[in-house]
Amino acid sequence: MKYILVGLSCAVLGLLFFFASIYYKGQQAEKIGFLAQENAELFVRDHSPTLGSDDAKVFIVEFMDPACETCAAFAPFVKQIMAANPGKIKLVIRYAPFHDGADNFVKILEAARMQGKYWETLDVMFKSQGVWANHGHYQPERLWDLIPRAGVDIEQIRKDMHDPAIAKIIEQDMADVKTLNVQKTPGYFVNGKPLQVFGYKQLQQLIQSELDAQYPK
Repeated sequence: MKYILVGLSCAVLGLLFFFASIYYKGQQAEKIGFLAQENAELFVRDHSPTLGSDDAKVFIVEFMDPACETCAAFAPFVKQIMAANPGKIKLVIRYAPFHDGADNFVKILEAARMQGKYWETLDVMFKSQGVWANHGHYQPERLWDLIPRAGVDIEQIRKDMHDPAIAKIIEQDMADVKTLNVQKTPGYFVNGKPLQVFGYKQLQQLIQSELDAQYPK
């Protein structure tokens, strides 16, 4: 009888924990959804790089790190979804350089943006990531050999990446990372709603739910 009672107690505690977890996640989603309406700048800053139509009603906000392997893996997936829904989705890039030394990779990206080569440089970085950032083994010198493929002036990037304005961008994004409780990359929000369970299928479902809501058939 004693063991049965212990077993029942454990089961009840397990259920309570499960429902408490669901409630907490729901509260978090509701809170962040509210922030999206009342404090939209937390998600989209004036300095944030964007891709897609200005008329789009679905915003994918991605907190990313150029040295993050998962960020590189998800980039083509997000672009495929955007291509399948032309004009309806806008991608917003925010920075969460959690890896050691990743600030410098963000600075290179932002310096490339000054030359109008942001997306080209990010594409080169992601595609060559296995060369210069394989499993956290960073070799920045190898990246310098690769980014000319993006059509950038390397010497100009070496100068521009030290612009104090770029450091301020990273500082602001990291402050928003803290406010929104982003703990890993890539961190996705779709119209202010966080991707609570990470995965390709889950991200696609979250995006589709917002597409259905914003573009009813």
